Amino acid sequence: MTTNQTLKQRLDADLRDAMRAGEETRKNTLRLLVTAVRNAEIPPEKSEGAQGPQRVELTDDAVLDIIRRQVKQRQDSIEAFTKANRDDLRAIEEAELAILQVYLPAQMGRDEVEAAARAVIERVGARGPADKGKVMGPVMAELRDKADGRMINAVVTELLAAL
Repeated sequence: MTTNQTLKQRLDADLRDAMRAGEETRKNTLRLLVTAVRNAEIPPEKSEGAQGPQRVELTDDAVLDIIRRQVKQRQDSIEAFTKANRDDLRAIEEAELAILQVYLPAQMGRDEVEAAARAVIERVGARGPADKGKVMGPVMAELRDKADGRMINAVVTELLAAL
């Protein structure tokens, strides 16, 4: 990826590469993602001028939010398919999840999340599980884009229960 290439341009280029290589899962996943990005570019009022509807150019952060939503959908589907013993469908969702995660920033490990959560717990003076609300806001703000929200929640819950 060149430094001047936006995330949207990278997705388009990767989709073309997947089509040329005949990688069906990657192609289908990226097509859905590119479509979601393009749909987000259409303004809600759908104002049409002489040249048709005007599109809004999304920032990389806005595209990342769309990717995060897609990742969360896959994670929820994996959980549901696991409960339903549908290993065939779970495998498809896991493959799509792996493709989407390539576009997200590197995620922190559990130890790093735990260290950050301990620092916030100490900073806000939390004394137990009742203080979870005081801790979660600052931790989520600090670790946004760097760690999975479910893991953060589990770590904070465990740390506060141990107090």
